[in-house]
Amino acid sequence: MIAKPQQGEYNPFYDTYIGKIPEGDLIAVLERQQEETVKLLGELPEDKHLYRYAPDKWTLKEVLGHIIDNERIMSFRMMCIAYGEQKPLPGYDQDEYMASDPYAGCTLPQLLEEYKLVRQATIALLKRLPEKLLANRGTANGGPASARAFAYIIAGHELHHMSIIKERYL
Repeated sequence: MIAKPQQGEYNPFYDTYIGKIPEGDLIAVLERQQEETVKLLGELPEDKHLYRYAPDKWTLKEVLGHIIDNERIMSFRMMCIAYGEQKPLPGYDQDEYMASDPYAGCTLPQLLEEYKLVRQATIALLKRLPEKLLANRGTANGGPASARAFAYIIAGHELHHMSIIKERYL
């Protein structure tokens, strides 16, 4: 069981993500999220893939790409800090990443396959990291960070975006 991080183990910016995830089996939450996300987005008609709910908002395909990219970054941070990295890990600017149009050559089904692979890699990493390593602390994006906080951020970040998808895109 991966203990929920406490205040001081992460930048307060992430409160909204971590707060969305209850105490309990985080790996089961991540597995369930994967099933639900693939089912929901996999059943969408093609004309929805490039839908934006406002002119300056991301397409549905871009939101999924952002979820994938964020999970990769947070998993990397989790692994580095779990292994004892003490050098500060950099932040990233999601809007700068999106400005390069990184998903232009992908279909939504291709992104869903990538999403499944990234999620499976995250779960595999979490299953092998002992709690003592997940409790390790370092610095990321200019703030405090425990390895386990990133596991909860991954789950909460996806929950946040899936809620927006359901409310504003569908």
